Amino acid sequence: MAVTGAAGVLGERVAARLVASPHVRRVLALDDRRGEVPGVHWRVLDVRDPAVAERLAGVDVVVHLAMDLGMESDPRARSAYNVRGAQTVVTAAAAAGVGRVVLCTSAMVYGALPDNEVPLAEDSELRATEEASLVGDLLEIERLARRAPRAHPGLQVTVLRPAVVVGPGVDTVLTRHFEAPRLLVVAGSRPCWQFCHLDDLASALEYAALGLVEGEVTVGCDGWLEQEDVEELSGIRRMELPASLALGTAARLHRLGLTPAPAGDLAYTMYPWVVSGSRLHEAGWRPAFSNEQVLAELLEQVSGKHAVAGRRLGGKEAATSLGAAGATVALVGTAALVRRARKRRRI
Repeated sequence: MAVTGAAGVLGERVAARLVASPHVRRVLALDDRRGEVPGVHWRVLDVRDPAVAERLAGVDVVVHLAMDLGMESDPRARSAYNVRGAQTVVTAAAAAGVGRVVLCTSAMVYGALPDNEVPLAEDSELRATEEASLVGDLLEIERLARRAPRAHPGLQVTVLRPAVVVGPGVDTVLTRHFEAPRLLVVAGSRPCWQFCHLDDLASALEYAALGLVEGEVTVGCDGWLEQEDVEELSGIRRMELPASLALGTAARLHRLGLTPAPAGDLAYTMYPWVVSGSRLHEAGWRPAFSNEQVLAELLEQVSGKHAVAGRRLGGKEAATSLGAAGATVALVGTAALVRRARKRRRI
């Protein structure tokens, strides 16, 4: 078996699980740097290089996890890496005679909408828009996964779609949501929070690599938390804002380049996108962590960090901006940043 992105926080967990599995003879680890996982055979390369096909000779399964999910990455460069990398790996796998490729996207591809069923079945329509950060990349990878078996007969593709991933080294707009001084709640919305621990995602990917689940697979903690549950467990108070104010401010901040998160990301804190995980459950998989446990771990990880609308703040900037945010929460609290940007433009 081969794991791309094996030096990353998720890839190293998956590679370690496969090394320990009695069903796996050999694990090939591919990344642009050498990682720390013992017992694997390292190959340092760029997954966008077509020469990766040569490295996959004799491999029966590829778990592709080489993705740029960085909050501060240039969006165009990130998309080029994510989409081109997935295309190259799938094509290379087919050329090398690999039988199965496992991809990992996100349950965000279903979209966060007020009329979503709770929970969503795996075969629910993908209704996300490409406005939200990273979702455009993930939707393109989903389209690639659906085309691949037709373009490459004999190649099976399994896609895992996790809920909000939490774990050491995970930094996303959704984890930064809990770094704000107040939890933003958009008036009239119905947030439902479902998490997925990094270790549970790694074990689910192992199931997929071993062929115990196939097709489109969702993964997350059992059940979900209502907004009131999150507030009670976290001890963080809410700040409720009208939708027009919240979305409008988020759009302006992103347009000014002050925040990494476009307005579309707010939907994922407004409306449900809870998944059932039914195919994994039918295969005998169970999460090791509950939503309550993962939320507690997330709160511990973000302790001492401060973010406003997805923008990480530090030092004097945090003290200044969060004072305003205490009164108007993350989005409105960035008024100081907006004024500063306008001042720079006038100079």
